[in-house]
Amino acid sequence: MAIERRKDSKGRVLKPCENQRSNGTYEFKLRDKSGKRHSIYAPTLQELREKEQDVLKDILDGIKPDKNDLTINDLYNRWVQLKRGLKDNTFTNYKYMYTQFVEQSFGNTKIKDLKRTDVRAFYNTLADERNLKILTIDNIHTVLHQVLELAVEDDYLRYNPSDNALKELKKAHNDDVSKRHALTVQEQELFENFLKKQGKYHKWFPIFEVMLLTGMRVGEVTGLRWCDVDFDSNTISVNHTLVYYSRGGKHNGLSFAINTPKTKSGVRTIPMSPQVKEALLMEREFQKECGIKCNAVVDGYTDFIFVNRFGGVQHQGTLNKALRRIIRDCNYEVLDKGKGDKVTTLPPFSNHTLRHTFATRMCEAGVNIKAMQDILGHSDVQTTMDIYAEATSDFKHEEMSKFAEYFNSQECLER
Repeated sequence: MAIERRKDSKGRVLKPCENQRSNGTYEFKLRDKSGKRHSIYAPTLQELREKEQDVLKDILDGIKPDKNDLTINDLYNRWVQLKRGLKDNTFTNYKYMYTQFVEQSFGNTKIKDLKRTDVRAFYNTLADERNLKILTIDNIHTVLHQVLELAVEDDYLRYNPSDNALKELKKAHNDDVSKRHALTVQEQELFENFLKKQGKYHKWFPIFEVMLLTGMRVGEVTGLRWCDVDFDSNTISVNHTLVYYSRGGKHNGLSFAINTPKTKSGVRTIPMSPQVKEALLMEREFQKECGIKCNAVVDGYTDFIFVNRFGGVQHQGTLNKALRRIIRDCNYEVLDKGKGDKVTTLPPFSNHTLRHTFATRMCEAGVNIKAMQDILGHSDVQTTMDIYAEATSDFKHEEMSKFAEYFNSQECLER
């Protein structure tokens, strides 16, 4: 006896697991590999069978069928619970980036609807409508890529839709990325001479001179202790960094912490020049005269070299504010003297500019690139090479200008 096949209201034969509901729509029931039941629905049989193909393919590939209601925010919350191995301030910064720029908008996107073009469009929106800098979007991408990679690992996605999503945006906005410029020799001399003079800014000379002539990062300098300096061998040991960050939450506020360098290259020994040694001894004498002593203890570290008048450690924000005032008053002084139109003034710059300036001076002096990499603590030699290429390019233009002036002067003499 032939088995009668189930049919829909239009007489079409239904496959196993297919069913027409009382309201005329269609349902497909299935079990995943774990035995869990799932149902998918569609208004027509044709649409249902298109969905069936996708679901069956997902099951064969190990993709979980319960991804339909899963959002990027759901994945982020799981990522927060599972992520390990990050320093507190780095993890806090990652979470801030996500909650600030992703959670309320793009974070609500369902995983099943997510495409590569959606991620690219999101990044374009951040750049074009929210006017975020490429470096900020790059930080957001770092978090988002890790969150979506979790979906791949958990078999919700076959691939990470954020792979290379930032590449085109970086190229498109290449001209918008601000280039870090080092101080010229003349600007550096003006800056140093202004601080050397006795006055209200003289107290800042030691710390900025050390930054300028060692290339140390601001967190490395502010975290420097007297025990890290060897005045006999004239060396400085860089083995940690001081960070100032929010611990998150409404009442935790901002606090200092000691971090180990992110890479092994960050731990290094820097030769101490006579100028740096003099600046450090000047700082010690200044604190002795003013009765200033370090009373800060951060994660067990104390005896910091550069402290404020209360004995607390310095941080990047304070130093950048001091630089802005120094630049302003130095330029006022230069302009008040009014010595022609071609006077040298200080451009706006930050703490990191001093590190970049140190690297540039090394390039101009012909220091070996490998030695530069070790002194600066770069883990990737390409970073050193990029600075070298920029510095030598500017230096060559300057030298060619001098040659052109010399050539023109010779022509005038011959005439």
